This record gives sequence, C-alpha cells and structure tokens, in this order.
Amino acid sequence: MNTFQDMALPEALRHTLEHMQFNEPTPIQAKAIPLALAGKDVLGTAQTGTGKTGAFGVPLVAAVLSNPERCALVMTPTRELAAQVMVQIQAMLGKKSRINTALLIGGDSMSKQLQQISKKPRIIVGTPGRINDHLKRNGSILSKVNFLVLDETDRMLDMGFSVQIDAIMKHMHQQQQTLLFSATLPKNIERMADKYLTNPERISVTPTSKPADNIKQTTLKMSHTEKYEQLLQALQEREGSVVLFMKTKHSADRMATKLDKAGFSARAIHGDLRQNKRDRVVAAYRKESFRVLVATDIAARGLDIPHIRHVINYDMPQVAEDYIHRIGRTARAGAEGEALNFVCPADGAKWAAIQQILNPDSKPAKKAPAKSKGKQGKPSKFKGKSATHKRKEKAKPAAQSQGGKPPKKKSKFKKRKAA
Repeated sequence: MNTFQDMALPEALRHTLEHMQFNEPTPIQAKAIPLALAGKDVLGTAQTGTGKTGAFGVPLVAAVLSNPERCALVMTPTRELAAQVMVQIQAMLGKKSRINTALLIGGDSMSKQLQQISKKPRIIVGTPGRINDHLKRNGSILSKVNFLVLDETDRMLDMGFSVQIDAIMKHMHQQQQTLLFSATLPKNIERMADKYLTNPERISVTPTSKPADNIKQTTLKMSHTEKYEQLLQALQEREGSVVLFMKTKHSADRMATKLDKAGFSARAIHGDLRQNKRDRVVAAYRKESFRVLVATDIAARGLDIPHIRHVINYDMPQVAEDYIHRIGRTARAGAEGEALNFVCPADGAKWAAIQQILNPDSKPAKKAPAKSKGKQGKPSKFKGKSATHKRKEKAKPAAQSQGGKPPKKKSKFKKRKAA
C-alpha cells in the first residue's frame, strides 16, 4: 500500500489524514496498520522517530469510528508522550468528532480528569501510575476497553511500571486487541507479550540499536573540568535548537540558569516540575522562544519537535539503550541533525556499553582508565577528537565525525549579552 488512501479506512479518517498531510506511510505504518485493521495483535519494534504513533493511532481511530462498541486505551511511560499521543489522536478524530477522550497523567488536575471520565470517554490515554489512581476510585472505567496499546513498553518496564501494568490488565475486557510497541525487545518484553498478546504478528523495520542514518555523531574525550568550557564553545559554533542532556534534576536546573546568565537562552525540564510548568516549557520550546532545552532522560522519549538541530550528551545516560532515544530527538522525519557526546575517563564503562549496542558484532571495548593522563585520550570510533586535540587545530572547523555535515541554516536565535 503506497498511500493511506489505499487502506481500508473510514472516510472521515481519510479526510483528516489528508488534512494532516499523512500521505505516504512510513515502513512501520505500512506493516502495522493493515495487520491491526484486520484485528491482529501486533508486537512491533522500531527505532524512535519512525512514526509509531501513527502506526497504532490510525487503526485505533479507525476501530472507534467504525464500531460504537469499540473503546481504546493507550499507555505510555511519560506524561509528555501521553499528551503528544492524545494530540495526534484528537487530530485524527477531527475537530467535529463527538467521540470523548480522557488524558490521565500525573501532575495534572485530578478534578479535570474525573470530569473527562464522567463523560464516558471511548479513548483514554495515560500513564500507568495515574490510571491506577483512577481505578482505585472507580474500578469500572476500563471495563469496556477492547483495544489496547502499550507504547514504549521497554521504557515502562525500565521505570518499574510492570506491577501497575499487571494491575490495570485485571480491569480490562477479556476479548481485546493488543498492540505492543517497543524500541528494544529484551526478554521481559517477550514475556509480557506472551502473557497479554494472542498469536501476535511480529514486525520490525530497522535494527533497534541503530540510530537514524541522517544523524551526524561527534564524540569528544575530555576531563570533567573541561566540559563546561567545551559546551560554551559548542553552542557558539552551532546554530539552531539544542537539547542538552544532564544526569540529574538539580544539575539540569543549575545548567539552565548558568547558560542563561552566559547569554544562551535556556530552560530546564525534569520530573520535579509540575505538569503545567512542563507543558509551558515544552510549548515555548516548540515555538522557539528559547534555544537550549536542558533535560534529564524524561525528554529522551516522546519529545517530537522537528526543529531540534542538535543533541548534546553532557552526561552519559545511566542506561546504554537510552543513548539511541536521546539522539533520536534530532533528525526527525528525514531531517538532518547532529549528536555531540562529552566522554570523560569516568564514563569508560558507560561508553563501552553504548558502543556495544551500536556495534553488536564488534568485540567489547576496553574500559577507559580511571584517571586522565596527559593528553585527553584518542579519537573514538566516531572519529571525534579529544578536547585538547581540538584546541590545537583552531584553524580547522568542528571535530571530524561520521556522516556528512548538515547544511547550515540561518538561526533565528541570537546570542544575548551576558547578564
């Protein structure tokens, strides 16, 4: 099937997809949607940014529009991803749709959510923790759900939601269709699929450990004390929006304040912010009201903003698989982007684990020495050079790296004078 118009979809959905400029389905959509429309359970794996929301959103909306008895639930690991999924689904339903929906996420008004539930929504999107909070108040809210989507399931299990998911499943309709999507497929995902899916069709469109080809990756090895100086230099050399990943909530707040004072417009986002504050920060970033979004791994998944040009890993992720999700915030929908990694001697084990995921057929990399000695290390597998080496080549442009250099676009951001 070359277009969405070739699929067996309700006429109203075809019109909204055309209005949303959904023309040619992505590979994951081309494989998953026909199977889901046929009533099959689906176990899908695909790297981030490949159109998984459309892969389950289109058949979900088609099912609800075609049959008044169909009700659906989508579970996601984070509030941001849940809100993003809801926006996409509501767009597919169309502005004049009379189908009620409910967004059940932590940090949001409970009274507002209870009001949404009172209208008997046929589509519910939420996070496992808040869904369970509502089930404790009213155990029947999911009794009519017969279409279930588990999105970013590997992340939900990483975050410890397996108990909550099991509790939710006890309230579900016995004869349900289930679509499970995951960026990776470890053993615990396979066990969950065996438990809750019926003869699922397995689909995979790309190696789950492979970043998008249009992401230019650059790696700099340096001491910990060099990192902030190198960050300022990187921000000066690059144009466009940046997501800067930090290890902790406190370090994200401190860095955003520090960068703002240095003349780079920046704000932080992390799990300690109230939901309305997180929504305002993301909305402002989406409008390009500021340039640098300083984030913890809460933004590694579900942040779909096309204008992000650069991802900078100031701190290495605690879980190696999250590296793929972090850098997947750039180069969305076929655009080009760049990922810059700061690797210190103390990051040796983490970086070796990331290399093993990126190059599973290669021999495990040796652990980096515990302390830095002399010059700051050798070029990495991505051909990035050390910070010390880079300073010796001032006549050259930014560090060499794999992939072609993205064409420069005139940035709308201007460096402010230091406060």
